[in-house]
Parts: sequence; structure tokens; C-alpha cells
Amino acid sequence: MYRFTQLIWRCALVVFLALTLYGWGVEEAQALLRQHHDSPGILRYHSQVSIKDKQGYAWQVLLFKQNYNNPVRDLRLRLVAFPGVVEIAHPQPLEIEATSGKLLSASDAYALTAPAPNVGEYNLTDVLPKLPTTDALKLHVPVESGQPLVLNIPNSVVTEWQWLVTEID
Repeated sequence: MYRFTQLIWRCALVVFLALTLYGWGVEEAQALLRQHHDSPGILRYHSQVSIKDKQGYAWQVLLFKQNYNNPVRDLRLRLVAFPGVVEIAHPQPLEIEATSGKLLSASDAYALTAPAPNVGEYNLTDVLPKLPTTDALKLHVPVESGQPLVLNIPNSVVTEWQWLVTEID
């Protein structure tokens, strides 16, 4: 009986270690469609994900539709860095690079006034339809310190962005 109990504990330990090690290899950026109340009785959806830059700092990356009362709805991409770590350069555009090398530019929505130095918001209305629907992207974020900071957006997030734009109203 003692050997059987010992065998069970060893198997449980192996399973636990395997699951823990497997979890380390999982891609960190998993987008999440969320809903919020824009006003009483009106639900809106947005895509939100946390992405780490090369220095290991987490960024909140949020894609949402704006101007629901207009026939043409703006798509906005909001980038939020940890306060005091990065200052986004305004009014510079955000450059978006596809894996094919295609480079597109999104205008700065906070060109005149940003709510905080670590927050940027860009208009993707004309840009997103021109991007591949399943390829990963690189966002070249203009920062005050000089060279643009690069955020790697996995293909699963890009697919969700396309789904948010085409399927959810």
C-alpha cells in the first residue's frame, strides 16, 4: 500500500511539473474581447491585451470603435505604458509593420492633448482593412527618448481585431 501511495504522489508531481513547464512556453499575449456599457442599455465591445516590450514592461493595447452615432465609425488603438517608464512622442504617427514588410501609418488622435505622457491613441479606421487578417504585426511606437519602441502583436490578436471590426457591431 505504501508503494502505491508513493507511486501516486510521484505521478502527480510529474503531471504538475509538466503542466508548469508547458505554461512557460505559452504565448503571453492573449487578446480578450470585452463588453462595456456605453450608456444604459447599450453594450460596446473592445479588444484588450497586455503585451510586453523588449525591456519586459507591460503595455495595455486596446482596440475599440468610436462614434457609434455616425455612419462611419472610427477604429482607435490605444497604447498605455506603465507611468514614468515611457513617454510617447506626440503628434507623431504610429507605424505598423506587417510580416511581409508592408509599412502603414496611423495618425495620432492625441496630437494636441494626451491624457498622460504614457498614453497614445491612433486612428486605425483606414489602416486595419489594409492589413493581413492573420499575420503578426510590429507596432513602432514613437517615444520621446528617440528610436521607436517596438511592440510585437501576435497573429491571434490581429485575427481578433479583424473579427471585432467585421463581426461585432
